[in-house]
Amino acid sequence: MALDRLGSNAIADLAVSAADIAAGTITTAQIANDAVTTAKVANDAVTTAKIADTVNLGRRNVVINGAMKIAQRSTSAVAAANGLNTVDRWKHFESGAGAFTTQRVADHPTGTGHSLKFQVTTADTSIASNEYAFTETNLEGQDCQRFQYGTSSAKPITVSFWVKSNKTGIYCVALYKHAGAGTAYMYRKEYTITAANTWEKKVVTISPTAGSTSLITASAAAVPNTTAMGLSLTFGLSWGSNYHGTDDTWQTGSGYGTSNQVNWMDSTSNNFYLTEVQMEAGDTATPFEHLSVAEELYNCYRYYYAFKTDSQNGLLLCHQDRNTDTYIGQVVMPTEMRAAPTATHTGMDRVHKPGVRYDTLSSGPQFSFLHSQAITFTVTTTSSDATSQTVYFGASSGGTIDITAEL
Repeated sequence: MALDRLGSNAIADLAVSAADIAAGTITTAQIANDAVTTAKVANDAVTTAKIADTVNLGRRNVVINGAMKIAQRSTSAVAAANGLNTVDRWKHFESGAGAFTTQRVADHPTGTGHSLKFQVTTADTSIASNEYAFTETNLEGQDCQRFQYGTSSAKPITVSFWVKSNKTGIYCVALYKHAGAGTAYMYRKEYTITAANTWEKKVVTISPTAGSTSLITASAAAVPNTTAMGLSLTFGLSWGSNYHGTDDTWQTGSGYGTSNQVNWMDSTSNNFYLTEVQMEAGDTATPFEHLSVAEELYNCYRYYYAFKTDSQNGLLLCHQDRNTDTYIGQVVMPTEMRAAPTATHTGMDRVHKPGVRYDTLSSGPQFSFLHSQAITFTVTTTSSDATSQTVYFGASSGGTIDITAEL
């Protein structure tokens, strides 16, 4: 009988309580669109515990420059030389007969954005046991405390990223827990590039007990809450047998990859693209956390700052005392750096004086750490002046002062 014909037998208001409804009898499909409005939700009825992990709450990604937006050192192709040389926060390593370059390029899975491109320039068709090719990013220990390593509450870590290569097959992503005051542990996980020259999104979830081990939940796996290196995230291109380990398992040693890893170095036709790298707590990959270029650049300044100048612009003020040929100045960084920085220069070779085009250097610059946001420099010129004066320190054509506190 339809409800509109019940008359005096109609169901009274509030006669049906939650206890009268069998579990599972009301499904999502039975709730009309827009039937649950804000006014129908009781105050404080939605709590944090009821919100799924997939909801984007706050800053989740511990990887800096995972979208490869910032490349202070170079946007051109540069040969990998066991260090940083193109995209900020990413180190590139190669050992063996082969060689490859890295470069930030405008190639992205959505069509707008950047990726880090790797290109083999010298092939190595047979990887010796001690040879390798890989890229990695290093994380401060204090930024890894959310994972609670070294405790019984250690959390899963989910790594998501977009990748593309002409060479299909099995590759490995690895997580290295640095020793700190405890023990170093290594984890590696295979993933497969299935379609050549096609962007594919990969998700790897790293359990703290992967391989049925208790290494990460024991105190020796604690990550120091300091500015020192805590975790390293590594993407392998080729691994010699000295660096092989068991898939999806925490172990000691340096097992960055498995024996199934392809030899990406075997042809100069081979390329590899990587972008939108995200590493977060939990067993679910959330959407990539996009930051503005300004925010990402500021994050990168904590580790590296490049002061660049030409012969006319952006020159640094320095001061000369009377009757000397020595000038002292200062470089102020835009943010506090991770640790006491060091500085080197390229092309900085003169001071520009009032009424004189320039005076060349006889020595310097000599850099001295002042504090975590400034470095002083001293230069000596080929002549002196009778009066003290403020001049500009710069370059004959183009110069750079590189200030670094990298991990």
